[in-house]
Amino acid sequence: MQPEAMRGDASNLETVIHFAGQGIRAALPIVLGYLPLGFAYGVLAREAGFNLLETVLMSVLLYAGSGQFIAVSMFGSSVATAAIVFTVFLVNLRHLLFSASLVPHLRRFHPGALALLAAEITDESFAVAINHYGKNEARLPYHFGLNLTAHFSWVLASFLGGVAGNLMGDPARFGFNFALPAMFIILLVMQLKDRKTIVVAALAALFSVVIAILWPGSWNIILATVFAATLGVILEPWISKS
Repeated sequence: MQPEAMRGDASNLETVIHFAGQGIRAALPIVLGYLPLGFAYGVLAREAGFNLLETVLMSVLLYAGSGQFIAVSMFGSSVATAAIVFTVFLVNLRHLLFSASLVPHLRRFHPGALALLAAEITDESFAVAINHYGKNEARLPYHFGLNLTAHFSWVLASFLGGVAGNLMGDPARFGFNFALPAMFIILLVMQLKDRKTIVVAALAALFSVVIAILWPGSWNIILATVFAATLGVILEPWISKS
């Protein structure tokens, strides 16, 4: 290899390391949030009947915080598999919007790399990346450094929670059973930004209670979500004018 080529390779490697390091540093606040939440997931997954391997594999393959909490909660309640899959699918549909928002910044990269990035999108990593790309050029090493660091911390926390969950007994003694309701209360409050979102949230709650009374089972949340979202779209012109 010619000296010029060797210097070029070294320079490219330094560039990759530099931007990957930026992504890793940007992920540190996410890591601080993922460690306790992933630990709580691991504890609840073991309590719901998952073994340690299944607990960790879900974090590796699914990697969707709220979706994983929902899945283990419904599994622990012996809900039908189809209902679990459909519910997690609905919860994670927002990732399509995240991906669409990143397209203008990442469209020049290879589809294979974009597929890997898409599999790693979470609410937190998306927020950090889209804010970074508002001021900086998109770089694959940065994005992979950000995503992989966040994902590794979630898997590690899930593993630690899975180990602890097998030792501590009933997680309700430590309040872990409230992790899922607390997460969704926070997510709901963050979404209540205007009259439209408040109306849709109220309709969803009303539909969920009514359906649960009239149709016993675990489909009330799914149906209430679909009904409330559909009605919200229909009523939006009137809500916005009032």
